Amino acid sequence: MDLDGKSFRARDGRAASDAIVAGYLRRDAPDAGGTARYFFDAFTPDGTPVEPHPALQVKTFLFAGYPRSHAFPTAWGKVTLRELVASLQHDFRPALAASPDGAWALDALSHVLEPGGSFVNSAGETVRMDAVMDTALATLESANAELLRGMKAGLPQVPKNKQGIYAHPCGGLHFFQAVAGWARFPAVRKAWGPRLDAQVDVLVYRLGSEARQYEAALTAAPAYRIPVLVQMVKFHGHFLEALGRYRDETGWKPTPAQAVAVAEAKAALEHATLRLEATGAFRDTEALSKTQPQLALDLVGDACHAARGWDLWASAKAR
Repeated sequence: MDLDGKSFRARDGRAASDAIVAGYLRRDAPDAGGTARYFFDAFTPDGTPVEPHPALQVKTFLFAGYPRSHAFPTAWGKVTLRELVASLQHDFRPALAASPDGAWALDALSHVLEPGGSFVNSAGETVRMDAVMDTALATLESANAELLRGMKAGLPQVPKNKQGIYAHPCGGLHFFQAVAGWARFPAVRKAWGPRLDAQVDVLVYRLGSEARQYEAALTAAPAYRIPVLVQMVKFHGHFLEALGRYRDETGWKPTPAQAVAVAEAKAALEHATLRLEATGAFRDTEALSKTQPQLALDLVGDACHAARGWDLWASAKAR
């Protein structure tokens, strides 16, 4: 749904969202007079990923443009997106704002709430989004602390060793998107000010830092060419997606140096994609899925993010 939104279709012609909900949504039936709880399992019994990150599906439906009144068909009747959001709020715990896996829930909730907004979860806690998102910004700052030090010291790179932001799924780029998206509100931008600006600077610094390490890995380990190229597509695609969203949601205008970084990321994404295509990986994902199933999933998923990131910075859209 990255590019097609609500019009994205499953192979049988159904809206992809309808196929996902009908096939995988689960329901805890309510007690008398109670409210049903809806959720997706992380994986099917055979290991197929459905919602490997909490709230991934609800976040996707919201960002695809579905109104909360939209009803999805299920075996037990229709369920609205509003009900799915209510179940997310029911299950949400504030500690998720400090978790690497919290990005998708934060993105979904901050999309439907505004500064000053709150809700009560199933533990009876009043969850205040201002506090949740302040925690999320602090979490991002902590995760990026080593990169910030490297940037300030003028280091050409900070090694990736699954530390800090590199312990997050997708290198923390979804977490950045969730945090930065909250800054679409002027009051948030004013309150966060230079703190958020510093996180944008760190993201731009990562471009050069990581590019050097990927090229070194290709030279040192040619047998791992496809996984490294997939990582390159993942990073550069997510980078463009993150900054494209930030621009569109907040009115951010890149400095000349930041605009150069965006252009470099586009060139790097194109180059990595062409090199990956030359390996035949795109032509034979089915065979790859039999020998390296996770790599095949990464290839498809990261190509989708890359397509969206590229589209956000297409010449007709870039501002």
